[in-house]
Amino acid sequence: MTETGPKRPGGEEIEPGPLPSDVEPVPPEAEEAAPSVAARLAYLQRAGGIATPIATTILAFLIGGLVVLVTGHNPLQVYKAIFNGAGLNWFFPWVHGSARQTAAFNLQETGLLLIPLILTGLAVAFAFRCGLFNIGGQGQYIVGIVTGTQVAVWFGSLPGSVHIFLAISAATLAGAFWAGIAGILRATVGAHEVISTIMLNWIAIWVGSYLIGFGGPFQDKSQVGVPVSRPITPDTHLPVFWGSPLLQGLDIGFFIAIGMLVVYSLVLRRTTLGFEVRAVGYNPDAARNAGIGVSRNYFLAMAISGAFAGLAGALDILGWQFRLDVTTVQTTQIAFTGIAVALLGRNTAVGTFFSALLFAALINGTSSRNLDPTVFPPALAGNLTRIIQGLVVLFVGADILVLYIWNLRRKIRRRQTAPSTPVLSE
Repeated sequence: MTETGPKRPGGEEIEPGPLPSDVEPVPPEAEEAAPSVAARLAYLQRAGGIATPIATTILAFLIGGLVVLVTGHNPLQVYKAIFNGAGLNWFFPWVHGSARQTAAFNLQETGLLLIPLILTGLAVAFAFRCGLFNIGGQGQYIVGIVTGTQVAVWFGSLPGSVHIFLAISAATLAGAFWAGIAGILRATVGAHEVISTIMLNWIAIWVGSYLIGFGGPFQDKSQVGVPVSRPITPDTHLPVFWGSPLLQGLDIGFFIAIGMLVVYSLVLRRTTLGFEVRAVGYNPDAARNAGIGVSRNYFLAMAISGAFAGLAGALDILGWQFRLDVTTVQTTQIAFTGIAVALLGRNTAVGTFFSALLFAALINGTSSRNLDPTVFPPALAGNLTRIIQGLVVLFVGADILVLYIWNLRRKIRRRQTAPSTPVLSE
């Protein structure tokens, strides 16, 4: 009886191919165990890993240290002074006495800066998740702070908690409305959100300047010569949980900002809206073919982003500013720093928090009030902060650049090793 090999369904015998005895087949799991460099970098990029942000930050501080060294100062001493000026030395148990009190006060100021940086960072990050670049957080912040100020000035007969809720809600909705304009333009006529939000930034700046400027409808009539709003009613001041209310202690806006980080993460990962936003951000054409309303999500993503920025304005005015002036409207850059916060934070909630903390510490630690002038001139320290911020934005796309160069190298090598196709003569 003759043994036969495996047969196809039609009865035809399958001839086994040659298999060298000295070569063992590689199991699929072994191939997956050692991904290429490009695959690992792509994985880190998709997963929002911490490798790139950490490397970016270290590189930015190293180059910043070289700048400090060129000016004739010790970079380590300068960074230590910035660290202490931001109040981060408060976490060290060996800091006692007056030094600990100073550290606590400095850390409270850093916390006040952390609040708007978290929220403006979320304003950029949420739009990024939908494939949109919300560069208009500054205008949305201004609309929110102007609206929150005036609502906190009006309705003085309301109970304090109701008045605070009304002011915060109005500012949040104002920011959502302002960003929603860019979202509608993108969804209906295809206007790019970068252009429209930049134009909306300038509109917000000059409308806000008019409203509280000389002779404006929101100017404090008791100070005709000063372009400033009326002070908000005392019952709308946010309660301070750490420090003195008279010395700008840290208010409960900090917990609101932390809560928004949780909301941001839950919306993106646990809701239908978050799934649709991420799907549109990955591939709008595929999302459209799957039945997802791309235009609707463009509008919602921009509106939610603007709501975060508007909320930041409300918490600033209710937490420690208490009145608004034209200089703040025209010169504040807090929302532009929020772009760097979102980029460095990889558009994640945890990353946004630590990125915002880094920039808040840099800004406060290099202020003329907190930085020791014997270590480094405070006038130059502000420039150092901007240098580090710019380097972070520049290097944050390094992983994408590495991926591009690596893939280009592979394509060139593949073309060089590909056999040439013979040309057939007629």
